[in-house]
Amino acid sequence: MSPTVQELQNAIRAATGRFEREIKASFTKEELQAICEALGVDGNEAGQSSTPQMRRLIRAHIGIAESPEAADDSTFRKADLQAIANGVGASFES
Repeated sequence: MSPTVQELQNAIRAATGRFEREIKASFTKEELQAICEALGVDGNEAGQSSTPQMRRLIRAHIGIAESPEAADDSTFRKADLQAIANGVGASFES
């Protein structure tokens, strides 16, 4: 059985040194910064970025989009989360 969106989010949080959440919640700006760091996204590029800009950078870095400019800046969908989890080396129990 595939993991839920919440399970994927929590696995990513745990892999990036953040606390898991018991309720459904989108990633905070700090969590997105931790994901960028774990993926090796350029710190200068992500350091002062807005939340939508960090989402675009992450999508471009893991190959969901060709470039940050071409990437969507909406919240992550399940397929996005699966790619991010693979990128940060997250493990989860389903």
